[in-house]
Amino acid sequence: MSLPPGFLDELRTRVTLSAVVGRKVTWDMRKSNQGRGDFWAPCPFHQEKSASFHVDDRKGFYYCFGCHAKGDALTFVKESENLSFMEAVETLAREAGMPMPARDPVQAQKADRRTQLSEVMEEAVKWFRLQLKTSAASDARAYLAKRGLSPEAQDRWHIGFAPDQWEALHGALTAKGISSDLVIEAGLAIRPEEGKARKTPYDRFRNRIIFPIRDGRGRAISLGGRAMDPNDRAKYLNGPETPLFDKGRNLYNLAPAREAVGKGQPLVVSEGYMDVIALSEAGFGGAVAPLGTAITEEQLRLMWRISDEPIIALDGDKAGIRAALRLIDLALPLLEAGKGLRFAIMPGGQDPDELIKAHGAPAMKAVLDQAQPMVSLLWNREIEGRDFDSPERKAALDKTLRALMNRIADPSIRAHYTEEIRRLRAELFGPKARPFQPKGPRGTPWKRLPDPVPLAATRASLLAGATDRDTEELREAVILAVLATHPRLVDRFESDLERMDLSNPAHEIIRDALLLRQSPQGPALDAVLSRPHVLIAPPVRNREDTELATLCLAEEFAKLSARRGARREIEEAMEDMERLPDEGLTWRLTQAAQARHRAENPHRNDTADLGEDRTAMSNHLQALIDGKIWEKKR
Repeated sequence: MSLPPGFLDELRTRVTLSAVVGRKVTWDMRKSNQGRGDFWAPCPFHQEKSASFHVDDRKGFYYCFGCHAKGDALTFVKESENLSFMEAVETLAREAGMPMPARDPVQAQKADRRTQLSEVMEEAVKWFRLQLKTSAASDARAYLAKRGLSPEAQDRWHIGFAPDQWEALHGALTAKGISSDLVIEAGLAIRPEEGKARKTPYDRFRNRIIFPIRDGRGRAISLGGRAMDPNDRAKYLNGPETPLFDKGRNLYNLAPAREAVGKGQPLVVSEGYMDVIALSEAGFGGAVAPLGTAITEEQLRLMWRISDEPIIALDGDKAGIRAALRLIDLALPLLEAGKGLRFAIMPGGQDPDELIKAHGAPAMKAVLDQAQPMVSLLWNREIEGRDFDSPERKAALDKTLRALMNRIADPSIRAHYTEEIRRLRAELFGPKARPFQPKGPRGTPWKRLPDPVPLAATRASLLAGATDRDTEELREAVILAVLATHPRLVDRFESDLERMDLSNPAHEIIRDALLLRQSPQGPALDAVLSRPHVLIAPPVRNREDTELATLCLAEEFAKLSARRGARREIEEAMEDMERLPDEGLTWRLTQAAQARHRAENPHRNDTADLGEDRTAMSNHLQALIDGKIWEKKR
């Protein structure tokens, strides 16, 4: 409906923001200054102990320095009570004593209809509660007592009973003057199909324990029923979709849970009615449950409006674990800074109700305190029961993980998830081998010759004084720059890129972005592109020549692999020097030199004379042996 000009301004003038907010918070009077209309309290929108929520009565605005929630009185009522804008306006107008303006006839008719349906639902709740006291409900009362629910607890949760009769509720409500159409539209009765033997409407809930379902304002909007007959085809039955009830957009126990979370309790998401009741009765008032279906996107967003980090405490059986794992796939694209999920794994396949009854509230608290972040459950899901004893299987895992990371829309969250996955992967496959430190006789370290110092005239040269590792790092930079310039080639060189052992942490950032099919950016890429040798690389300067870039990448990957292979051969040869004869060692060094020579001279004939390399390598080795460099010099 449309509101006349000035109506909202007058409404905001009539209500005091501190009075509206004061119903939901406890003011920190040491920090507040009431005379100046300056109030501070713990934020009602996220869990905290300090008073970071500020209300300025003079300006009519609030702001939280923790979660950055902000707005006026209307916004506060809308967000804190999960209302629509017009519902918030109506709530504040009633408090201010302002009559609502005439509404659009169509919208007014719909609102009036919803009000009627809610009143019908409340009448049904009252009738079901009365039935629970009758002799026909003795088995239901015994069942509830067995589940640990006292009569007082049954009253607190407005639990009722639907007798095993076809038209008991429908008859009781129509006898009060409620039309049959309203009873059917509320989802309480079913109109028989044409051609069926039954001609009159019949009750939807029969021989069931009844749990009222309420919205964020506490109004009854539907019912859930637990069958007493073990042979009933549906153990739990919820009311149908109605103008009042959308099961994918509501949560059981929503209003009380939101209030409990506002007072510092965690939001605990369990599977069903009895779990929520058991949790709440044990002191975990922030308990909610989806309504007979898997958690939906709308329910997840609703949870995040109540708590930044809900704890998912679904049953510990296979079905509960599967539901938790499905939730991960739903949540990944929706994650954002400060909004996440934690998962409490129930031990021994139990549900929260069973755990509390067996071991008490402290056991439940211990499980909640040990709730795992979502990334841990995601990782366990992908590796559980699988062997990674081959490169192909490892590559398959990497491909799956990259696809999952790509589903995260928030760049910051995606980066942190990628970093954590990389850490977990390193733990699974073992730490990287540490560089070899050769030892001499009796375990004494080899004495190394000092690196040569370049002359002043050549110091400005690009690779003057560069070690093998410097050269390798530069080749890494060229490879990453070319792939960043020609991202279409990532698919072709994906396996080479994955296997490349990077020597610079900044290079890892660029590689991760490329493997995730993202455009690298930021300081890491800037540092690579600022290097002269990279800037002059033809494939970097020419973004259109894909063929040139392909040839360059193939050559650079081959050279990098050969250099590192040669270096590893030499390190291993030095390690074997004590036990290998000179001929065997010389052969190993020669093979390393040949491999490196072939990689760095790819266009020369493979039969080219390498005698000079072999002679130099042998002469150098002989000099090391003659000089007995393993002996400590006095």
